[in-house]
Amino acid sequence: MTSLSCRALFPSIAAPSSQSSRGRALFSSFSGTPHLADFSHRRSCTIGVKCSYTDLGAKENSNVGTIDVVADVKTERVVVLGGSGFVGSAICKAAVSKGIEVISLSRSGRPSYSDSWVDQVNWLTGDVFYANWDEVLTGATAVVSTLGGFGSEEQMQRINGEANIVAVNAAKEFGIPKFILISVHDYNLPSFLLSTGYFTGKRKAESEVLSKYPMSGVVFRPGFIYGKRKVDGFEIPLDLIGQPVEKILNALENVTKPLSSLPASDLLLAPPVSVDDVASAVINAVIDDDFFGVFTIEQIKEAAAAVKV
Repeated sequence: MTSLSCRALFPSIAAPSSQSSRGRALFSSFSGTPHLADFSHRRSCTIGVKCSYTDLGAKENSNVGTIDVVADVKTERVVVLGGSGFVGSAICKAAVSKGIEVISLSRSGRPSYSDSWVDQVNWLTGDVFYANWDEVLTGATAVVSTLGGFGSEEQMQRINGEANIVAVNAAKEFGIPKFILISVHDYNLPSFLLSTGYFTGKRKAESEVLSKYPMSGVVFRPGFIYGKRKVDGFEIPLDLIGQPVEKILNALENVTKPLSSLPASDLLLAPPVSVDDVASAVINAVIDDDFFGVFTIEQIKEAAAAVKV
């Protein structure tokens, strides 16, 4: 009688955390009919297998052979555009905590402060308009853009709209399976205010994401984002304002909901969102292949809660 035993010699692979529940997507009027599909970006790895066999009454033969096995292992490599900023750094930190490989591209490069997670991010310095995408995007499984800002009409159109559109098209050209955009809530503002460069730029970027990634693109529309913001070595505690306001508005939701249809009412009534919740929602979008569409403030918080469970 011959006995055969084998054991697999697995390489060191950082596996992602278990997937969260499927996100609920609310599509805007231009995004079409919502669909759910299973899109995976998987990598193969070689696994050595050590086998031994023993015939009855014979010594064990311990010769080792290596068998190449294509394993269905999903790993994540995320590119964060604007990763050294307030929202971007929170996303980088959250991704690192989940064992996700992170690359940040920003004009300022590596942040000046020192935290343990900072050393685990590959910080690239550069401008989206002149980026070496071969260096940035090769091997990525998702791109997250936090690009945005204020200024003149031309500046806001360029950074909120054109910069994101360039990034979306570069990601698509490189075959990156998912693109996640941090956009903005419209606050029920009148149309003449939504026609400013800030909002029109963001909406053009959204349209590009949803057209190029109709079944895997994600758009988050948070309102005021609070947290501890680090600027030039100083920490601005935005949570001292945002957190109590969020709790008050949540408690008064049944009272304030009838007022939400009034023009510009959400300037006062839209609850703030923690930067950690935005980051957690992004991680949900990265690891869940069925997560796509346009997400409101409330849906961002639900997506974040699913990751924290």
